[in-house]
This record gives sequence, C-alpha cells and structure tokens, in this order.
Amino acid sequence: QVPRAPSQPLACSESRRFTNKHSKKALKASLTLGILLGMFFVAWLPFFVTNVAQAVCGCVPAGFFDVLTWLGYCNSTMNPIIYPLFMRDFKRAMGKFLPCCRRSGEPRPSAISLSMRNSNSGPRAATSLKNAL
Repeated sequence: QVPRAPSQPLACSESRRFTNKHSKKALKASLTLGILLGMFFVAWLPFFVTNVAQAVCGCVPAGFFDVLTWLGYCNSTMNPIIYPLFMRDFKRAMGKFLPCCRRSGEPRPSAISLSMRNSNSGPRAATSLKNAL
C-alpha cells in the first residue's frame, strides 16, 4: 500500500464541498427552470390547442378564447414574481433599480455610472484623458 500524503484528505473534502455546492446550484436552477416551463405550458398550451381547433373547425366560443388568452397574459405577469423568489442575483439586480425594493441607505445608480460600467471605458480612460491634456 502507498501511504497517503497529508494533503490528499483535505483536497478530497474540498472537492466534495465544491461538488455539493455546485450540485445544489444545479438542482436549484433545474427547479426554477422546471417551474417556469411548467407554468408556461399550463398557461399557453390550452391557448395554442384552442387556436388550432378554431382554425380547423371554428367551434370555439369567443369568450372562452379570450379567457385562454388572458391566462397566457397572466403567465407573463408571473415571471417577474417567480424569478426573484428563486434567483438571488436577479433579486439584487432588481433591488438596485426599483425604488420599492431598494434599501434605505443605498443610492440609486445614475445613468452615467451605468454607461461607464457597461462600456469598457472605466476610470483608466479618464486618467489617460487627464494625462493627455
């Protein structure tokens, strides 16, 4: 038998923690995706089936068709509710931009800071401009 080095059990436990962390994230992502797709199919599948039936036989009452259309619209309103419930990053991002979700001590980002953050010109570009003048 080959004696184990003292670093092997530590590496194994770190690897196991890394795997558990990522498997939990994958499970949560799968759950979120399953809920979103399930709600999408429950809301929109009756509309599309009824739409095809209306095209083939013309036997669908207009009121029923309107109810199914609004059911699909309700699904679209549920997405902004579902995403923050299951995705912490989405909740944080929305909290930065919606006044109702922002913490009291947090300032609202300005349009200039957002454009600077999204472009590749950060503080380095400003310092190089200052040095050029």
